[in-house]
Amino acid sequence: MCSCGQSAGVSWRCSHLVAASLSIIAFGAQPLPMPTMPKLHLPFPRVYNGAELASFSFQYNNNMARFHRNYPMNKLISGVKFISIELTLLWLWAMVTVVDSETHEEKKKCVHALMAKAEARTEKHDDPELSRRRRREEEELKMTRRMHLIFFWLFFSLWISVVVSADEEGENMAALLSIKSQLDDPLKVLQDWKLPAEAAGSPYCNWTGVHCNSAGLVDGLDLSRRNLSGIISDDIRRLHALARLNLCGNSFSSSLPAALSNLTVLQEFDVSDNDFVGHFPADLGACPSLLSLNASGNNFEGPLPHEISNATSLETLDLRGNFFSGSVPPAYKSLQKLKFLGVSGNNLTGRLPAELGQLASLETLIVGYNELEGPIPAEFGNLTKLQYLDMAIGNLHGPIPGVLGKLQFLTTVYLYKNNIGGEIPSEIGNISTLQLLDLSDNLISGTIPPELSQLANLQLINLMCNKLKGLVPAGIGELPQLEVLELWNNSLVGSLPADLGHNSPLQWLDVSSNSLTGEIPAGLCDGGNLTKLILFNNALSGPIPTGLSTCLPLVRVRMHNNQLNGTIPGGLGGLPRLQRLELAGNDLCGEIPDDLSLSTSLSFIDLSHNRLSSTLPPTILSMPTLQSFSAADNELAGEIPGEIQDCASLSALDLSTNRLFGSIPSSLASCERLVSLSLRNNQLSGGIPSSLAMIPTLSILDLSNNFLTGPIPDNFGSSLALEMLNLANNNLSGEVPSNGLLRTINPDDLAGNPGLCGGVLRPCGGSNLPQESAAKSTALHIKHIAAGWVVGITAVLSIGIAVFGARKLYKRWLADGLCCADNQFDEEFGGSWPWRLTPFQRVNFTSADVLACVKECNVIGMGAMGVVYKAELPRHHGVLAVKKLWQAEAGDLVTEVSLLGRLRHRNIVRMLGYVRNDREMMILYEYMPNGSLWEALHGKQHQQQHQQRVLVDWVSRYNVAVGIAHGLAYLHHDCYPPVIHRDVKSSNVLLDASLEARIADFGLARMMVHKNETVSAVAGSYGYIAPGRYLFSNLLVHDYELVTMLIWLILSSNCGTEYGYTLKVNQKSDIYSFGVVLMELLTGRRPVEVEFGEGQDIVGWVKEKLRRDQGIEELLDATAGARCEHVRDEMLLVLRIAVLCTGRSPKDRPSMRDVLIMLGEAKPRRKSNGSAVAASCNVVGMDKPVFTTSLDSDYL
Repeated sequence: MCSCGQSAGVSWRCSHLVAASLSIIAFGAQPLPMPTMPKLHLPFPRVYNGAELASFSFQYNNNMARFHRNYPMNKLISGVKFISIELTLLWLWAMVTVVDSETHEEKKKCVHALMAKAEARTEKHDDPELSRRRRREEEELKMTRRMHLIFFWLFFSLWISVVVSADEEGENMAALLSIKSQLDDPLKVLQDWKLPAEAAGSPYCNWTGVHCNSAGLVDGLDLSRRNLSGIISDDIRRLHALARLNLCGNSFSSSLPAALSNLTVLQEFDVSDNDFVGHFPADLGACPSLLSLNASGNNFEGPLPHEISNATSLETLDLRGNFFSGSVPPAYKSLQKLKFLGVSGNNLTGRLPAELGQLASLETLIVGYNELEGPIPAEFGNLTKLQYLDMAIGNLHGPIPGVLGKLQFLTTVYLYKNNIGGEIPSEIGNISTLQLLDLSDNLISGTIPPELSQLANLQLINLMCNKLKGLVPAGIGELPQLEVLELWNNSLVGSLPADLGHNSPLQWLDVSSNSLTGEIPAGLCDGGNLTKLILFNNALSGPIPTGLSTCLPLVRVRMHNNQLNGTIPGGLGGLPRLQRLELAGNDLCGEIPDDLSLSTSLSFIDLSHNRLSSTLPPTILSMPTLQSFSAADNELAGEIPGEIQDCASLSALDLSTNRLFGSIPSSLASCERLVSLSLRNNQLSGGIPSSLAMIPTLSILDLSNNFLTGPIPDNFGSSLALEMLNLANNNLSGEVPSNGLLRTINPDDLAGNPGLCGGVLRPCGGSNLPQESAAKSTALHIKHIAAGWVVGITAVLSIGIAVFGARKLYKRWLADGLCCADNQFDEEFGGSWPWRLTPFQRVNFTSADVLACVKECNVIGMGAMGVVYKAELPRHHGVLAVKKLWQAEAGDLVTEVSLLGRLRHRNIVRMLGYVRNDREMMILYEYMPNGSLWEALHGKQHQQQHQQRVLVDWVSRYNVAVGIAHGLAYLHHDCYPPVIHRDVKSSNVLLDASLEARIADFGLARMMVHKNETVSAVAGSYGYIAPGRYLFSNLLVHDYELVTMLIWLILSSNCGTEYGYTLKVNQKSDIYSFGVVLMELLTGRRPVEVEFGEGQDIVGWVKEKLRRDQGIEELLDATAGARCEHVRDEMLLVLRIAVLCTGRSPKDRPSMRDVLIMLGEAKPRRKSNGSAVAASCNVVGMDKPVFTTSLDSDYL
């Protein structure tokens, strides 16, 4: 007899075994361990409804998915095996159907037999057991039919899973190969991205930078810092499982594809530190899973994408260092999970939206380096999790909200360089976690709140350049973590905290330009970390702390212009890192310590304007690192050390106004880089060493007011570098050489030497000439004295008549001069009066303010036309550049300077006005803090690699070139009459605070009424003058009569084209010089260098290299990025422009307007590293603190 229960059980077990054997059949002959098949737990036998069967089907599908993850089909099946899979599934289905059909027939027979028995028994009596058994067998029949459907669904799901998985594999591989095909890979880092010999599994999972999930699909792509460029293929959208994309640190310069919005599971997106352009793809906001977005350090433009606010899961949004414009979208308030928001370093304008105060999870907010304006929203006090706040460099105004004191996790606050006013809120003292506080360069007034002393974690306090007054809180000296304290350029009074530096690792102290009194705290270096001590322009008194002599980390000590007394402590020369020692303008006495001459690091020593006595240490001028030494205006005696050697770095030496005697040592000529030498106002005797004129860089030589004898050496006139020579008031004799500088020297610089004649002085002749000259000089002196008495009496009468006006004038001229003492004003200007200020715009200073700052210690440069002073006006918080002209009648220049004063252009140094009397003139310019282009390319800043350099990349240099071109185009084409500069060179190009080029020094410019107007002298600088002008310049030096004849011959024949030949000036002369500057920017070399060869300059050297078509790579400056191929190509485009500008014939040179067009076509498609915020590959790190320095930081 058949057992229906056993038959049904056999049927279920057969079905289960068939399903379990699927792996073996599908895997073919490949040796794999038998996996545990997913089981379906169906308590058997019973009847299941549709909902239960659907649940069982879902359970089985999940188990099968887990099975695929452990034994992924796509690693075993490829190509033709798909056909075998389909056939196998069909065969399995047929087998299950047959088994279930046989079971179904058996069950039917059993049921019929049972029904027959039941009918037989029913005739006798009704059997309940038999009825139950009959109903159970009927249910089993129904169950068999349903199981048929279940197995059909299971096999169909498995088949679909295999087919879909295989299709995704092919899609991923095709997408990756398409991406590679559009990339430029110079380092061949993607060489393993290729089709395998046998298509099996997912080989791309092992490719460089590719990461796959457990299903074998690409979920991560990391190509960061691979030196890649090109474009991003639209096929990236085919990577449907991509969750992480990192392309940072490459050279991509295309736009981002809009197809990125199709990556619906994208979580991390990083394209930082590239050169991507165009608008940022706003549709990325449609990625619901996006957690991190970093696009910093690119060239994106247009408005900030509003649509990003739809990515409500976003935690990091970094768009710093781009060219985004417009305002910050208030819609970003919907990013409630946002922790990092960075939009600094863009061109954003408008107000900060108060809605940002609703970002409850925000920890870092960086919005500085923009043009944002308005007040700081008080709603920012609601950002209770905020740790880092940077709103520096903008136009924010209004007070600092006191509610910021509620932010108990805040560690960093940067608000420097805005227009923030009001007082520092005392509530800041409640932020116990605060470490870095920088409120510098604002309009903050009031006092420093003592509550700052409660912030035990403070490491940086920077309040410089504000309007603070009052005392420095004593508690600041007790802050245990304080490293940097900058309070300079305020109006603080009182003494420094006595414990300052004693309880903290103090590294940097700058309290200069205040009104502080008292002694310098003795324990400033007790922590052993002090590197910079800057205290100048105060009223500090007492001795210099002896503890500084053992402060090994010290780099700079700047204490000039105080009231310090006592002696210079010994041991400073033994400090291994000390570079600058400035003690000028105090009341120090005693000797110069001998150990200073033993220093191996000191480069700048200024001991001037003290009461130092004794003699100079014998080897003080032989220090190998010494660049500048000044001991002027002391009481030094003895001779100048004669054994001067190893002074290769010395560029400035000032020993004036002392009691030095003896001869000038000829060994000074060994200082081959000496630029300025001043020995005036001493008791030196003997002759002038002719070797001084052989110093190749010496441009300023002042030997006046000594007892020098003998003739002026003939070779002084042939010196190419010498620009200013003062030999007045000595006992020199003989004929003044009539060559070079001496042919045009100011006679006042030779006055007081009765034995001199010839040249610019009276002709030589007669045996009693010196006596006659002396008599005439005496008579002239008596006349001057008489005239002085007349002027004096007249002045007294005028004072008596107009006492109130005179008193006011006196106060303006003397009492308001804040930069130096009145006696120094008298000494500098000899009582010349009246000086008149003629401004070209509204100014808030007087002529007295300017004149008070024109003193030797403020000299920052000298040129062919005059000496330049840096004039700091503490009373007006301003800085000027003042050029005092060497020799010119003030009246002769008024018309020209007035015309030049009307020039207004962003690439022209603005002339603010001039100050003059009847004999002299000083021109006032805006001050440029970053020095000249020459210094940036060739000066100390370029050579000292440890210092912060400028113009380190090609984009920065290109921007400078464009700025110069704009300035010259304005002078040539937009001014009427046009202005010819006549001395375009890198030292006449200044760099403002933003490293934008400003053309300076119009001392040689002339307003040209006609297109070609003859001028009276050859101008320009060696290396920048167009071909044919050097020969003529040399003739001017050696033979005036021959030159005159040649000029007459050339002019009469009208055969010349360049003003080097004909003395005719046109714009093409400036264009040649501009081409030389371009070559400096491209090559990093000077216009004339030894490596070019004898008689060769940079133009000839470059053209020779190009003509031979060899070593072109050597032409370009590697430090500007020329090693990179795309940068080198951009630089070569500009080199072609430079070659055109330096054409031998003026008619072959382009105009400045043409140059601007060509430069526009050669524009790099990147942003300067000098101005953009550096971005990392990962989620962005914090911006480092900005430790600014004093206004004259170019001297640091």
